[in-house]
Amino acid sequence: MKIAGLEIDLVRQQMRSLRLTVYAGGRIRVSVPLQTPASVIEEFVQARRSWIEKHQQRFATREPAPQPRYEAGETVPYLGQAYELLVTPVAGRPGVVLLPESGQLRLSVPEGSTATQREAVLTVWYRQQMKQVLPALFAQWEPVVGRAAADWGIKQMRTRWGTCNIGARRVWLNLELIKRPLPCLEYVLVHELTHLHERLHNARFWGLMDQFMPDWRTHRAELNRVLLAPGAAPDAD
Repeated sequence: MKIAGLEIDLVRQQMRSLRLTVYAGGRIRVSVPLQTPASVIEEFVQARRSWIEKHQQRFATREPAPQPRYEAGETVPYLGQAYELLVTPVAGRPGVVLLPESGQLRLSVPEGSTATQREAVLTVWYRQQMKQVLPALFAQWEPVVGRAAADWGIKQMRTRWGTCNIGARRVWLNLELIKRPLPCLEYVLVHELTHLHERLHNARFWGLMDQFMPDWRTHRAELNRVLLAPGAAPDAD
């Protein structure tokens, strides 16, 4: 529907406050409590029009995500570094070996493997690496934030870098973060832990982020430089 001269996806649901999200490609979604009057929604959108236009422009300048074939000579990312991919035929179990001295990553797969199969092997390795990295990061940042997650997990998410189930105190982090620089992963982790103080992305939330991680804006800008997916939202949730 059209609100304040903008095409809006309006969603009414059980919630306490209005929420605005701008997606890649320029799509705008406004979520509102069930009985919110149209005049209130109109005023809410109009007041945030400059914010909406700024984010639409930011998305327009994002780099599209590459579509790799996982073939020898391509580059693959790991913790913000690009590694040359070596593809080695193997008769036994497939696997991945990082060769940081030469700036290479060796992917051992059966002869005649498809791009999908090679991606699957690499994805397993990415998940293993992220599982090894995260415990130390939670141990480092939970005392800083003053909140601890009861549980955490890794998901392949298309539209969010991270989410937090506040009631269960469970943090989910996007597997794609293992490809980005480590401070980007730390930013999302701190972002989600901060939701255990404040549910909303309001002034209190961002004030806490300034307190816990003063340079968070730099890390968010780096994280958002590459488009996560066509329907991706502008930030962690």
